[in-house]
Amino acid sequence: MKINKIKYTVAAALLSALIAGCTTSPTGRSQFILVSGSEMATLGAQSFSELKKNEKVNTDKKTNQYVQCVTDAILEVTPPQPDFDEWEVVVFDSDQINAFALPGGKIGVYTGLLKVARTQDQLASVIGHEIGHVMANHGSERVSSSLAANSALQITSIALGASGTADADLIMAGLGLGVNVGVLLPFSRTHESESDLIGVQLMNEAGFDPNQSVALWRNMAKASDGAPPEILSTHPSHDTRISDLQTAINELPPPTRKAPNCGSPNLFG
Repeated sequence: MKINKIKYTVAAALLSALIAGCTTSPTGRSQFILVSGSEMATLGAQSFSELKKNEKVNTDKKTNQYVQCVTDAILEVTPPQPDFDEWEVVVFDSDQINAFALPGGKIGVYTGLLKVARTQDQLASVIGHEIGHVMANHGSERVSSSLAANSALQITSIALGASGTADADLIMAGLGLGVNVGVLLPFSRTHESESDLIGVQLMNEAGFDPNQSVALWRNMAKASDGAPPEILSTHPSHDTRISDLQTAINELPPPTRKAPNCGSPNLFG
């Protein structure tokens, strides 16, 4: 199978150049950002509005006060964000063991998570982690990396077609898999690990026990039997996550404030 090596090399070089970083994250990691924070904040607000229409919103007063109390404590030590002024927190009624934060400061917590994050410190670990995604502009970075990867694949496809290379479709399918496994999934794992680091720093600064972040992920490991291997996952393995958290916790300074007593959600009485 003959390939036009010059065109192939040019496309590969272009892909490498596009992925090169041009800004830095809160941890000092190099980033490649094409989409502005204000654009992402608008998209985040639109997506959150749709979610509130399509998902069942929890209206239990005690549960909402609990989640808001933990979140407020984390937000007190979160630096101001340049692209929005206020954070919004919504609790969704769902068995999903999940939470998220969208660009624009939109935070969603599913009640299923509260059955795994069983203490306010464990919930603070999740909230801090999700806020970390927003602080580090991971949404902008993910969109930018996807745009760059897709553009490079299109250029390669054009080059292969112009050269009359046999089995061009097969080559492109292989390149697509290579970009997904070699670039996009590990990139997402980098985001998750970075958010873990930011989150544990925030919860410690807010006065929560950072060791409970390790307890949380042990709970998560028990609740997620059958998770895909780390190489094909958008999240680090539980063992990797716990090991990295323990290393970060050992380097944290003593907290300067005491966390509030937020009580517990109605799920536990």
